[in-house]
Amino acid sequence: MDFGELGPIDRLLAERACERLIIDFLHRLDLGDPSSVAELFTVDGVWEWPAGNRRVEGREALGTHFGSRPADRLSRRLTSNIAVTVESATAATATSYFATYRVDGYAEGIVPTRLPSNVGHYEDTFRKVEGRWLLASRTTHLAFGGPTGRLGDAEGQ
Repeated sequence: MDFGELGPIDRLLAERACERLIIDFLHRLDLGDPSSVAELFTVDGVWEWPAGNRRVEGREALGTHFGSRPADRLSRRLTSNIAVTVESATAATATSYFATYRVDGYAEGIVPTRLPSNVGHYEDTFRKVEGRWLLASRTTHLAFGGPTGRLGDAEGQ
């Protein structure tokens, strides 16, 4: 890797900015405004899920996609093993693991413990645009997955 003008402190700051994007992505989906996830992507950003043949391209389309999340969905995503590689002063990649706990039909209270709906890893690329690190692409790879349960259904209980 040729870091050129990128010294060790700048490299650490870039790594931390990319790690923060990974965390903000999950936080916005679970606890914030899901459509705002699009703000974390470049204008031409891409989210792909090869196992589901899904590809969403462009910030506006990403906002629509993530904003279409059911209003009665409760989810919590856990992420770990975040490994960011800074390629240059304006480009980086990362791999991180995730587990998603999710159920639809939620109104209030505590949901009984269940297995995660999905477990896998993300492969991300980042670009620094006008002084700000953003996701250029996110690819979701599932190792384990299943449908989202619905509270009140025999499977969703």
